[in-house]
Amino acid sequence: MPSLPPLNITFLMRSMNYGGAERQVVLLVRELVARGHAVAVVVFYPGGPLEKELIQAGCRVESMGKRGRWDVIGFLPRLARALRGLGTQVLVSYLDVPNLVAAALKPLLPGAALVWGVRASNMDLSRYTWLDRLVFALEGPMSRMAEVVICNSQAGLEHVRAAGFAASRLIVIPNAIDTGRFRPSAAMRAAFRAELGLSHGDLLVGLVGRLDPMKDHPAFLKAAARLAKDHPGAHFVCVGDGPADYQASLRAQGEELGLEERLHWLPGRDAVEQVYNGLDLLCSASLYGEGFPNVVGEAMACGLPCVVTQVGDAPRVLGDAGRVVPPGDPAALAQALGGLLALPSREREALGRAARQRVEKNYSVKSLADRTLDAWAQGRVAGRLQK
Repeated sequence: MPSLPPLNITFLMRSMNYGGAERQVVLLVRELVARGHAVAVVVFYPGGPLEKELIQAGCRVESMGKRGRWDVIGFLPRLARALRGLGTQVLVSYLDVPNLVAAALKPLLPGAALVWGVRASNMDLSRYTWLDRLVFALEGPMSRMAEVVICNSQAGLEHVRAAGFAASRLIVIPNAIDTGRFRPSAAMRAAFRAELGLSHGDLLVGLVGRLDPMKDHPAFLKAAARLAKDHPGAHFVCVGDGPADYQASLRAQGEELGLEERLHWLPGRDAVEQVYNGLDLLCSASLYGEGFPNVVGEAMACGLPCVVTQVGDAPRVLGDAGRVVPPGDPAALAQALGGLLALPSREREALGRAARQRVEKNYSVKSLADRTLDAWAQGRVAGRLQK
């Protein structure tokens, strides 16, 4: 396999707030720096909490100080100057708007190779704004500006190929899971349960994810209400942030379903590994849009069986370490969760061990970096760098 010399690599992101794509950037940057590459991350908006992890890894972080969505005229020249000043050889952008911005600026970066990162799959754009739909429509023709488009799931690749992305540029490189951070911990379990006022033996089922329609919290709440009847000691927790009005509507739904004393709402947190360790089961109820669901991989690495919907690559990630149900079906969700809760604890623990072993085998950080650099070394990226 051909190899690459040390490179000046620049990642382009909206921000480094908590999110699946952002965490993947941190993992990949750490590994690239350790292998001798000079890595910078340029963000539209400053102050994201993950910036400090990048800096600690030896990565340079630069902010363009974007003032809002429509700050374009001053922003683009600042960004072009920053990318040239970094001596960018490989520009790696993640997600829709950064991808389009990177493609638009490529002519101003002679000799630089462009790599896009695509993270989602079958998005239901009818639920989003006209601008979101326009951006996605533009991504297809603009994808030809990228030397390679890396999808983190097979479902994502198939979705964007059908939407008109340049098929010859598309490859799949699954996400990585940091199994040193995400690991079973009795101490974390005890601490999280104490936070909720639960004992070691209480059953706890959780959904971890932002409050967004794609995550289908309503289906989870309906499933929880069904489970509550059969498992009087079971508790449920939703961990994540979102718009205040949507959060209020979900809380109201939980109360209407009679869950108020057994349903816990927590904001998103950096130390999400504490949450996974405190759970007995993780539920991913997503309706659409998932590519590689980090939450599922992270929970599995913590030794947790999962129930997921047949969306994106969630079933592929899970394998046989849990249950898969159709999306939008609370009854099926409740049945699958109930079936796992009814297992003897030793059988759930065996499923959890199998889940962690699956992550260790298939989704290591080393594998992410190896696959990424191999894709660059043998494809259009290498050809662009040699010109």
